[in-house]
Amino acid sequence: MSIGKEIRLERLINRNSGNTVIVPMDHGFSVGPIPGLINMKETIQNVVEGGVNAVILHKGHVITGHRKSGKDVGLFIHLSGSTMLAPDPNYKVLVCTVEEAIKLGADGVSIHINIGADDEAQMLKDFGIVSKVCSEWGMPLLAMMYTRGGHIERENDPIKVALAARVANELGADIVKVSFTGDTESFAKVVEGCSIPVLIAGGEKSESTKEVLRVIKMAMDAGAHGVCMGRNVFQHKNTTKFCQAVSAIVHNKASVEEALAIVGEE
Repeated sequence: MSIGKEIRLERLINRNSGNTVIVPMDHGFSVGPIPGLINMKETIQNVVEGGVNAVILHKGHVITGHRKSGKDVGLFIHLSGSTMLAPDPNYKVLVCTVEEAIKLGADGVSIHINIGADDEAQMLKDFGIVSKVCSEWGMPLLAMMYTRGGHIERENDPIKVALAARVANELGADIVKVSFTGDTESFAKVVEGCSIPVLIAGGEKSESTKEVLRVIKMAMDAGAHGVCMGRNVFQHKNTTKFCQAVSAIVHNKASVEEALAIVGEE
């Protein structure tokens, strides 16, 4: 690993715990200005105050929404996307380059791949190209790996999730984000088969704070290195305190009950 990549990763991962809490905010590209992503500066400020390690943005919001005050936070620029109006929303195309992200001051880049989609081959080809360029520039690469497509019955099937994580590992990603498989035992096998840090996705917005924290705790007990969670964070009624609670589990091994106390819920 190059010294440049090592230094950048230190801005994205907690040096003491070796784990990370990342909040993706790329959803507006796909589904528009949903609640929590209307006032981007305010939302970014709220999650940063909650102690997250990094956020994920598309390049336009880096240009228009640069923060000039508050705590520092790691920055990923997302390189791929599709809209919900596309003929096949599962086909993620490249909309930014590694070089653009470097010029915009990013600490890392992320790419979204849907294993099992009709256009999997093209997405994997793009992944390989991006990985090569990241290696040349010493740029950390986060791969968001989902199992999605017409013949995928269950996105969190442990065997399929393990494959998705391993593909990211094989193609040179530095961090991989996958769906949680539902229990500690099965997710531990996903982690075991992948030699890069594995993070869990948040999925659809949950109405239960306790359930989200319970899932995070199970994932960490299985060997995960943190979370990459969007809607359950920026759509929470108290985003800052929820981020503090998540960080307590990820970095300090807090219990679900201790984390709930931080949020102010029983």
